[in-house]
Amino acid sequence: MGIRVLVTPSYLPESSAPERNAYLFSYRIRITNHGDIAVRLLRRHWTITDGNGHVEEVEGPGVIGETPVLRPGASFEYTSFCPLPTPFGTMRGSYLMRSEGGGQFDVEIAPFSLIAPQAVN
Repeated sequence: MGIRVLVTPSYLPESSAPERNAYLFSYRIRITNHGDIAVRLLRRHWTITDGNGHVEEVEGPGVIGETPVLRPGASFEYTSFCPLPTPFGTMRGSYLMRSEGGGQFDVEIAPFSLIAPQAVN
């Protein structure tokens, strides 16, 4: 359907407490509609895996309290956060979208890494 998702993750050292195994990451998402029809983002689903292999599933309506409509050529950007008990982990996910004509489809979000600088040797 021509939807592109770009993710830019960042480590937030000022909000993290490594001595308590608390690492906070932000991730900026840019969703762009390269298709020919408008779409609405209905739901999100994330799979978060920490450095110990623990997996958490997060899902719910919209993103940051919104269900944005993306017209052809339009983009929607938002920032969210992910706390981890380890200095590294991964996220992957999907968005459930509905096209202007009423059909629903999933947009896959490729896996991306969350890495605190001190975790890299």
